[in-house]
Amino acid sequence: MTIDTSQVPIMPTTPQAGVHTTPAVTRTPKQEMDGEMFLNLLVTQLKYQDPSSPMDTTEMMAQTTQLASMEQLTALTKVNQESFALQMRVASAALIGQDVTFTNSHGDTTTGRVDSIRYDGEVPTVIIGDEHVPLNSIAGITAVTPGTTPDPSTPNQTTQA
Repeated sequence: MTIDTSQVPIMPTTPQAGVHTTPAVTRTPKQEMDGEMFLNLLVTQLKYQDPSSPMDTTEMMAQTTQLASMEQLTALTKVNQESFALQMRVASAALIGQDVTFTNSHGDTTTGRVDSIRYDGEVPTVIIGDEHVPLNSIAGITAVTPGTTPDPSTPNQTTQA
């Protein structure tokens, strides 16, 4: 028996009006293991362990110690990040009144005197005339020679190097 496929209607593959499709939900996996996840794994491990051979107490103590170490490292990392942010603020504040060399928004190397600092984002912004320069864009610092204080009646100008 042969079937003539030229007479078979082809069903559409696109959804028709009135048909509701749900978008696929993408789940991003956790990149870090936190204390809660660790405890959940430990409780699950204890829950499903073989009663005839329970978990060794030294193994349990080792896992508990790992949890404590992980929590201490997490706290230490946070303290280090806060310390670094404070160091950036102190370093940027010391630049006020100094001549600095930096790369401006056009990619040119420029020199100017620091007027002020802004702490809006993670990295302090150094204000030099009309330029707003991230602290990490400063390439060099030159100490101002005594007696070369700029005239307060003229605005700070930047010069290209």
